[in-house]
Amino acid sequence: MKTYSATPRDIEHQWYIVDAEGMILGRLATEVAKIIRGKHKPMFTPHMDTGDNVIVINAAKVRVSGKKAEQKQYFRHTGYMGHERFTPFEMMLTKHPERVIEKAVYGMLPKTALGRGKLRNKLRVFADAKHTHAAQQPKVLVLNKKSEK
Repeated sequence: MKTYSATPRDIEHQWYIVDAEGMILGRLATEVAKIIRGKHKPMFTPHMDTGDNVIVINAAKVRVSGKKAEQKQYFRHTGYMGHERFTPFEMMLTKHPERVIEKAVYGMLPKTALGRGKLRNKLRVFADAKHTHAAQQPKVLVLNKKSEK
């Protein structure tokens, strides 16, 4: 039996919408990365873009588990020696909540040309419940919410 490999004419891209309110950041990011990559489809081919587009709403209401809210920091570099900058999680969540989810999802995508290009453009994140992609008629994707212990 031959191994199936998807061709460009076999691939159909869908649009999904995910509500991030009350969800744990890492669990949300893994599910979104799986959909963007196309691993939820039986026709998944690693070197092809078989994934779907994802819209994440209510990014400002995402939460983290444990002590990550106080301890997690985001790193960036200015380009000068010794000029590393660290942004605390809570500050990033209040100023730029969409970047928190983008960074978590992009970290789970492959570091190849496919991950840097096509897959990176399949995620749209909005801080509140309003989004601008109603014309794409996205399907609502319900992810399992972990209960609070």
